[in-house]
Amino acid sequence: MILLTTPTGDIGHRVLARLLAADTPVRVIARDPSKLAPDPRIDVVEGSMSDAATIARALPGVTGVFWLPPGDPSLPSADAAYSGVSQAFCTALPRSAVTHVVGISALGRGWPKPAGQVTATLAVDDMIAQTGVHYRALACASLMDNIARQSDPIRTLGRFFQPTPGNLKLPHVAKGDVARIAADLLLDLNWAGAEERPLLGPEDLSFDEMAAIMSEVLGREIAAVELTMAQFGQMMRDLGASDGMAQAYVEMFTAKNEGMDHLVAPSSRRDTPTTFRMWCEAELRPLIEG
Repeated sequence: MILLTTPTGDIGHRVLARLLAADTPVRVIARDPSKLAPDPRIDVVEGSMSDAATIARALPGVTGVFWLPPGDPSLPSADAAYSGVSQAFCTALPRSAVTHVVGISALGRGWPKPAGQVTATLAVDDMIAQTGVHYRALACASLMDNIARQSDPIRTLGRFFQPTPGNLKLPHVAKGDVARIAADLLLDLNWAGAEERPLLGPEDLSFDEMAAIMSEVLGREIAAVELTMAQFGQMMRDLGASDGMAQAYVEMFTAKNEGMDHLVAPSSRRDTPTTFRMWCEAELRPLIEG
């Protein structure tokens, strides 16, 4: 049986759909099961993935786990949102039947400065690997789908906002590609050891280039607007982030602007083929026009 966390999240629900399509026995941890579409094939454990009792109820009979802390922005720090949420799981792993874990991580291994959520995510990778299970950390570039969170200003203002120079090229990967790779790993557990697998997307793009692509796909002018880090931090606080989490977001984007996502050479990008244009046509345009 495969245990899935964040089953209603942007990546988790895609992984869940692929596992169900393959007729794989699936158990999920859900804080609010009412957000899941009723499906008799899913064994639902209600509770928090940070709770030891919930983990104890979820692990029996499980051999593979999809682990993704949701990064709750209301928690006091990135460490609390990632390592804190993962502690009960890592404590329980050595006494369980789990042999393989797939986690969603980030590029940035070896970055010498604080990088907010990335630093915290890499710490979780280390925690899981140290339990002795076979582990694959899917080290993702920035997720292009996150732009969909700005559908309102894109629709009403023709703008989206980033704390990044408009001409800075960065790697971007689609969540659909990430979910497919995660599901493939969970469906075939014939791999061993603890490794990071960089997922870079098919090409580096600047936000100005992404705005031009959005303009072509949507048939109207879209512009990328650069925020200062101070403006960005305040925006995250206005959206409900704690002071500690807002600072972590600032640290993460500062590190990306300074080159953190380019520490890994793009040896192969064939496994993440979704281009930003393809994503805009398939997902952003229906969202904006709908």
